[in-house]
Amino acid sequence: MSLDSKHIYNLFLLNLVLQLFDGLATYQGIKLGWEEANPLLVLGFDALGVGPALLLFKAKACGLLFLLHRLAPAPMLILVLSVLAGAYALLSFFPWLILLSGLLN
Repeated sequence: MSLDSKHIYNLFLLNLVLQLFDGLATYQGIKLGWEEANPLLVLGFDALGVGPALLLFKAKACGLLFLLHRLAPAPMLILVLSVLAGAYALLSFFPWLILLSGLLN
């Protein structure tokens, strides 16, 4: 496996893990009475319920990551996966981590 291939694979896995974390953290947050900020997801919650809507949205996100991983050229893929991971870290992972860690105090 080349260095680029390994880097792409690691970025792909990181994005999958961030999706999984976001789904689980959102589910726990909703169970604790917190509100979801994504209006599309809220519509999904109303139509399908929290668990099924989260599963559907996260399956779609992971499916799109898989298609991107399989079809995009390597230089663009590294950039896109890096930006996506950074966005999810800043907009999901760290905010949820801060909120959930407050429960431990």
